[in-house]
Amino acid sequence: MAAPCSPKSIFNRPIIPSSSASSSPSPSLPSFLRPPNPSLLSLRLTRFHFPDIIPTALKTVQSHDTHPHKLDHVASDSETKPTILVSEKLGDAGLSLLRTFGNVDCSYDLSPDQLCDKISSCDALIVRSGTKVTRQVFEAGKGRLKVVGRAGVGIDNVDLQAATEFGCLVVNAPTANTVAAAEHGIALLVAMARNVAQADASVKAGKWQRNKYVGVSLVGKTLAVLGFGKVGSEVARRAKGLGMQVIAHDPYAPVDRARALGVDLVSFDAAISTADFISLHMPLTPDTSKMFNDDTFSTMKKGVRIINVARGGVIDEDALVRALDAGIVAQAALDVFTNEPPPEGDKLVRHENVIATPHLGASTKEAQEGVAIEIAEAVVGALKGELSATAVNAPMVAPDVLTELAPYVVLAEKLGRMAVQLVAGGQGSGVKSVKVVYRSGRAPDDLDTRLLRAMVTKGIIEPISASFVNLVNADFTAKQKGLRITEERVTVDSSPEFPIHSIQVKISNVGSKFASAVSENGEISVEGRVKYGEPHLTSVGSFEVDVSLEGNLILCRQVDQPGMIGQVGNILGERNINVSFMSVGRTVRRKQAIMAIGVDEEPDKVALRKIGDVANIEEFVFLNL
Repeated sequence: MAAPCSPKSIFNRPIIPSSSASSSPSPSLPSFLRPPNPSLLSLRLTRFHFPDIIPTALKTVQSHDTHPHKLDHVASDSETKPTILVSEKLGDAGLSLLRTFGNVDCSYDLSPDQLCDKISSCDALIVRSGTKVTRQVFEAGKGRLKVVGRAGVGIDNVDLQAATEFGCLVVNAPTANTVAAAEHGIALLVAMARNVAQADASVKAGKWQRNKYVGVSLVGKTLAVLGFGKVGSEVARRAKGLGMQVIAHDPYAPVDRARALGVDLVSFDAAISTADFISLHMPLTPDTSKMFNDDTFSTMKKGVRIINVARGGVIDEDALVRALDAGIVAQAALDVFTNEPPPEGDKLVRHENVIATPHLGASTKEAQEGVAIEIAEAVVGALKGELSATAVNAPMVAPDVLTELAPYVVLAEKLGRMAVQLVAGGQGSGVKSVKVVYRSGRAPDDLDTRLLRAMVTKGIIEPISASFVNLVNADFTAKQKGLRITEERVTVDSSPEFPIHSIQVKISNVGSKFASAVSENGEISVEGRVKYGEPHLTSVGSFEVDVSLEGNLILCRQVDQPGMIGQVGNILGERNINVSFMSVGRTVRRKQAIMAIGVDEEPDKVALRKIGDVANIEEFVFLNL
């Protein structure tokens, strides 16, 4: 049995990225990034909790939340646990794992209406292949449903488009039943070649028909594996052991993996026209639906034998009956059907040259427990905020890339949130074009920025909209709002050890409520870097600053002269507003400067008015980050 695959947290190893020259870790690092030195004390005031990055990016807002931007969070011991609805039978090991984290409701054989009634009070839903998770289910979830887990590989019973629109993560369990499905495919292959099922039925009926059930040998025969993914490649491996010649077709399969197994990748037409046996392992999609029809059967070698342990809908079943009757297809061994169970008296099931099993591909004790554990771990991980490696509708970023980019995702969101608040007119008036510039010591092709783009999108949209944005629906929401986000990768002289030197967010064709944030090109521009694991603002417009992006921020443009910092600091102190960071940037000495002040609390109107009244402060803006 394949070992159960647990979702990987992006925080599974320490990362200490720094864009400064120093390589020594700062004492301000979160505890899990600090060196194991119990005497090390934090010398800076910081409330930035690094593990909150992905939870913030993944979670959806509760339907009863009256504030559109208030994020719900994973329940602690003192709060209500999340509710996980399991609508089809799941192995005990998986259920036990789920119960350690949430309240588990095992309600089987629900009607569509009953499922919709229940789902509004659930945070997660786990299904197998029998439950249809339609748009109506996501609508009934009212924003509370955070994750749908499919206990198995195929997700054709889940409306992925609707899930994405509603910001619901969909995860599956693609590895635990791989070997079981491959073994069943080989079992059907051998049973079909030697007429095992028909001969067994004949003997039990009191007959002894040795001449009728003469089989065919597998050695030297050509097997075409259509769909060379996890299951398909395992079938190929086992078929090679039986002495078969194996070819495969899969437009997405790497040539190196096929070559390593001694398998030739060929075109679809070449595969079906030369094979003695055809084993199907593709997903059911609009492109593969009824892929095997009268036309494709007519191009096959006469007497071909077909095995299907993938999805019934990839075969036009009426066409297969005709091909069997005509002798084009000698035999078929089917574990899956268009309608499950097939209707009583179904011609295909009852055909004498067909072996039929009731969707047993993953039905081994080991696989059932493995799938249960794998999907339970994926769902619990998603509820905790970890982006599972088995997510099927979020940016598909490899676990090692997730780990490496973890320190930068909060920087990307903060910069987006800051940039849109600098737009004049309120509510991000007229924001249509955003450009994100990544500066890196690596080549542009060696930098996967999809996760970061999603976070910039989140930062831009949430402050100006009632929409809640997460990694799942970021691109969809941007498109719906007419927001065009482009990316540019710039190679700079920086250590390639760290993926990104800096991130810059530019908004064009808008006015700014803080004129100093406008660059020479007329764009609102903010730039930041990660220093010692924390996001820092490094430039606003043409001014360089250096301030940690935590809490809230006050930007002031002033005449560059002594005493300005003290005057503003006194005003904040009088109003009991704590300053966490401060930085001053200027272009020319004694001319103009920008003062960036990090504050823990939001200043009241009195404090803001007093800051505006300070002589030689030319403009200022408060930003809620």
